[in-house]
Amino acid sequence: MSSAPPASETIRRNPGPNWGYRFLRATDILLPEFINKPLRAAGTFIAMLFMPAQRRYSRDYLSLVLPRPPAWRDTFRHFFAFEETLMAKLRLINGTPHHTIYSPDCPDDIKRWLDDGGAALIGSFHIGVSDLQGFQLGAYDKHRIYILRERVGNSHDTDKLAEKFGDHLRFIWINDPGEMIFALKDAAADPAASIVLKCDRIEERAHTAAFEFLGARRLFPVTIYLLAAIFKRPVILSFGIPTGPQAATLYSSPRLDIAPDESRESVLARGHVHFQDFLRVVETQLRANPYFWFNFTPMNPPAT
Repeated sequence: MSSAPPASETIRRNPGPNWGYRFLRATDILLPEFINKPLRAAGTFIAMLFMPAQRRYSRDYLSLVLPRPPAWRDTFRHFFAFEETLMAKLRLINGTPHHTIYSPDCPDDIKRWLDDGGAALIGSFHIGVSDLQGFQLGAYDKHRIYILRERVGNSHDTDKLAEKFGDHLRFIWINDPGEMIFALKDAAADPAASIVLKCDRIEERAHTAAFEFLGARRLFPVTIYLLAAIFKRPVILSFGIPTGPQAATLYSSPRLDIAPDESRESVLARGHVHFQDFLRVVETQLRANPYFWFNFTPMNPPAT
């Protein structure tokens, strides 16, 4: 496992007390679900009351994806959907299996990659159980997976999932986006390693481009295609939507392969088309499942 960032770095913290995740794991074991679920809902509502910025960002997003102005119950459902995906991770830590099926339109590219392994750049989103599916990649014997993450405090779920699936999985901790390329050098030096990174939030100094999404041309990071051009690795985008207790459906893009002598400009141009096509899949699924995009942060801004 890669080392933690230096103590001098500013490390953000997940909300909630340090004992919160362990408490949720214990109550899930000790209490029947008909008692535990209302308790989780009450705890989510109380937490929501003390998170005004996240409530505002939730309403901003929901006002774009819902066919009507969002009400308080919609904001609560958004927060509670996030809490329930957290429970899916904690239940997996407790030993309850989590099953994923392919969506009907899922290309064969990701199935072949999962079966055969090999180097790739996997772009994920803060949607549904995508995070959990990223950890489960560590259970595939043919894969060596590096996950690009920001180190945050109070990350019991991340630490325990890393322990559970860590045989073929490593973290690259990026708390300064400007150091991303340098931090990736070890992973890129492994010709069979794949790198997983998020593709939906604008970070400081990220390479961005404008795409049609939720009624406007909005900025999204396209760093994954810059890395594809530099390291000559194919790109696959994916996310997972929960479909029941400990179950989800995987949505994936076709594989974008990079020619050995292809220019950076060509890769980025093809990458923009690749990303826009997949964003249409993302938007379709979010309009059908609006509470599963966990962007309790400012919306991706419109391009000027």
